[in-house]
Order: sequence, then C-alpha cells, then structure tokens
Amino acid sequence: MDLPRSFTIREHSHRILNPVTADKLATLGRALDLPPGSRLLDLASGKGEMLCTWARDHGVRGTGVDVSTVFTAAARARAAELGVDGAVTFVHGDASAYVADEPVDVVSCIGATWIGGGLPGTVELLERSLRPGGLMLIGEPYWRLDPPDQATVEACHMREAGDLRSLPGLVGQFGELGWDVVEMVLADQDSWDRYVAPQWLNLRRWLDSNPDDELAAELRAELDESPVRHVRYQREYLGWGIFALMRRSG
Repeated sequence: MDLPRSFTIREHSHRILNPVTADKLATLGRALDLPPGSRLLDLASGKGEMLCTWARDHGVRGTGVDVSTVFTAAARARAAELGVDGAVTFVHGDASAYVADEPVDVVSCIGATWIGGGLPGTVELLERSLRPGGLMLIGEPYWRLDPPDQATVEACHMREAGDLRSLPGLVGQFGELGWDVVEMVLADQDSWDRYVAPQWLNLRRWLDSNPDDELAAELRAELDESPVRHVRYQREYLGWGIFALMRRSG
C-alpha cells in the first residue's frame, strides 16, 4: 500500500503538499487558538508539516495517517527535526479506514477528500473520531471563476464542472451537511504558484538524473504541458481553502 512513485518525485522538495504556504498554515494555527495539549488526528497527513509545526508552536499532540511510505518517513524526520517527536506520531496506513481509539479535539483532512469518496463521505469519516464540540478541518478546492468550457474543467483535473462548487456554494454545502464554518484560510494565486511551480524543477532535475527510467517519458510529457496548463487554467479558475467547522447543535 503506497502512492505511485510519480507523487514523490513531483513533490520531492515540498514540505506542504497543498497550495497553502507556511505563512497561511501558521495563520490558521494562530486563528484557531488551540489550547496546549489539544489532540489532533490528521488523515492523509502527507509530510506532517501542519501537525509538526502546530505541536512546536501551540503544544498540540496527535497522530497523522498517510498511505505514502516516503511521506510518512519525511513526517517522522520533520518531527525529530523540530523536537516534537514525543508529541506526534505518524502512521503508514489507509486513512480512509482510520478511526481514532478515543475522540480527539481536532480532526482534519487537508486536500484529500477522496479518502471518503468526496466531501460528504469524508466529513462523515472524520466525525467518527471527533469529540462533541470539537473542530473539523477540511481542505477543499472550489471554482474561483466559472469554467467557460470543458477544456478548462479537464485542465483543472475535473471531469465535469459540477464536480466542484463555487466558494459560496462550498460554504453553503458545509451548512447543508450540518456544520458551521467558523474560520477559513484561502489560497491565492501565489499560493498555487508556490505549490505547482516547484514541481517543475523537481521533475526537471529528476529527468536529468534518470533519463532511462520507466517513468521518464510520462514525466517529460507532464513537464512539457504543466506550466502552460497552470498559467492558462489552474491559477485563474481553481480556488482552494482550509475550512474550520463545528457541528451545528439542535
């Protein structure tokens, strides 16, 4: 059980595997004002940057679960680097089937709602680990601008325009599912650039060092297409944000 090798090549230099900068991640941590000792479960935790930096800066404790052996190893190394390996644990496993042994204060899935088959299923999965009155964090894309044609939809890695909502539509969907949006941090175009553009350098350096690898042709084609696709479509039409939710009472 692991991610395809292309993921780890593409995001080799990244600490955050989503279009959110370290500053924006820190802004969210400060805005939530979590009490020291808060317990956090992060499903599809990637390289563990959110959990590790919040353990350092806010005294949270918790567990990250991710399917990638490479990303999980990087998360453990980051925890040791920041001196928080006694406060956080990273598990290599299937996040789509993971439920905490005891309810936690904060549960998150940042940019990977495929683990629950989409947003509603992921919200349901996360709630199984959350204590009453706790916080849920969801990272999710939305249409920044309405896509004008199918080419734009597909260039943003969607099958149909209806696969995503607008920002008002997404916030409204959280309400439809029974949750209040209590805080949010949104990516901007620079956030997208800082996520996507470093992938091109990672790809080029890997290609230069591995010209005969079985993935070389596939990743060469990706590098040929990705920069134009990003500036023409993705950074213009695709938004992304992390939303803090609390279950509505009554």
